[in-house]
Amino acid sequence: MEQNLQQTGVRVYTFVDEAEQPSTKWWHKFCLRCHERDSTPSWQPSWWARTFPFPLFPTYRQSAQRLCILMFFFLIWGIAYVELGDAVAANGELLSMTILVISAYLIGWLWLKITTLPALIAMLVTGIAFQNLNLVHMTNEYRKLNQDLRKVALVIILMRAGLGLNANILKKHYVAVLQLGLIPWLVENFAIAILSHYLLGLPWMWSFLLGSMIASVSPAVVVPCLFRLRDAGYGVAKGIPTLLLAAAAIDDSISVAVFAIILNALFSTGSATYNIIVGPLSIIAGIGFGALWGTIASIIPEKGDTYVVPLRFLFLFFGGLFALFISSLIGWSGAGPLAIVSSGFTAAYFWEKQGWVVNKNPVSNIFRILWIFFEPILFAFTGAQITISALDPDIIKMGAICLIACLLIRMVATFLVSFGCGLNNKEKLFIGVTWLAKATVQAALGPAALDLVNNGQTTGLPPLDEEKFAKTILAMSVLSVVLSAPLGAILIVITGPRLLSRTPASKTPNEVEPNTTSIAL
Repeated sequence: MEQNLQQTGVRVYTFVDEAEQPSTKWWHKFCLRCHERDSTPSWQPSWWARTFPFPLFPTYRQSAQRLCILMFFFLIWGIAYVELGDAVAANGELLSMTILVISAYLIGWLWLKITTLPALIAMLVTGIAFQNLNLVHMTNEYRKLNQDLRKVALVIILMRAGLGLNANILKKHYVAVLQLGLIPWLVENFAIAILSHYLLGLPWMWSFLLGSMIASVSPAVVVPCLFRLRDAGYGVAKGIPTLLLAAAAIDDSISVAVFAIILNALFSTGSATYNIIVGPLSIIAGIGFGALWGTIASIIPEKGDTYVVPLRFLFLFFGGLFALFISSLIGWSGAGPLAIVSSGFTAAYFWEKQGWVVNKNPVSNIFRILWIFFEPILFAFTGAQITISALDPDIIKMGAICLIACLLIRMVATFLVSFGCGLNNKEKLFIGVTWLAKATVQAALGPAALDLVNNGQTTGLPPLDEEKFAKTILAMSVLSVVLSAPLGAILIVITGPRLLSRTPASKTPNEVEPNTTSIAL
């Protein structure tokens, strides 16, 4: 029709929205990254596009959504002020903690858009900055709330790890998963324990406590990077992203369980014989209780129930909280984390038989949404416990040397234990690089020993020594995140295309495992 009009002498004008045209200007690209276009139909006032042009400003739908959230915050604050009074006033402790969490989320979001590095790095630094600029006030009155919120975050982390484990993949590649998930963790654990004992002056029990925490890999850093590589076709022919994600879940589960067992033995008032017996029993009890709870979750509620999704979520979530809090109460701390992972894995296994895809089911999505709220809480509160002026420069210097040395040791160990997995040398080197990043588990467990010391529990050592050792572990947990998280993310992105073979896009779907394991924490 356009050609016919031109033939009759009628000029045809084509109007193109400038926002649709690609631009090489850096600010235009940045705005597009921050304000992603919504492809679904939406309504907006006629004056909106002229007054707030996209992508310089968000769309009307995005703006209205953020305005709703802001209004909800003010409404909740008003109700809380009426009920709690000064605690949420301008100088109140609860209000300062809330502002810290909101600021951590916004700064983390901005950091992610600018650098594409994990937002958790900026969230942690935000907490440190607020504490050292006296912008947040955390007294003993709300210390218990801080601890409980971190425990809830730990439940979400472990439950997502369990829900992301695919039984079919574990059965098919169990040798490779155990090789990559356990042996490098053991090597780094012992390396950290030995070096921290001699460089940082920690007693052996405290050294192994530190080692069990630092040795954990962070899915929060690894998973998004692996997903980008997988979507581009790198490594999918041999299922490397799937293999690494399954191994990371095993790595995290073992790390949290062993840390809890050592921490319980360290602060236990029982005999050495009792502590030796409790360790293996807590592992058996945790796995057994979790398997039973996950099995029940596949039966109750009934799969055709109208409210099956929220009921299944609440069943797993409250069961995980119960396992974690009760195991701490009775002194079997190692049982709780294993019960959470085991229940998520067992539930996902039976739900898959009922038609729910592993880690892509509605319950996994709810936990993923819940993590959006608890991620800034966990990292901001962990960072807010660091006072820079109180840190010993020698601890930081020796700690950095210890961490860098152990990261190199782990990378070499991972390369060596990858033999027999059907990988070439470049792929083995990439796996070693992938295992460098630390973040989630370190933030969740780093303050645990200091919490017990502040609550009056003792290991039998002088109180000043206990506090020093606990603060050293907290400082090392923060240092490990600050050093390794950005380094790991950058190295994965840089080395992935260079070390992994790429599968053409047309072949990728047929070569990827049908149910990929994903624990994007």
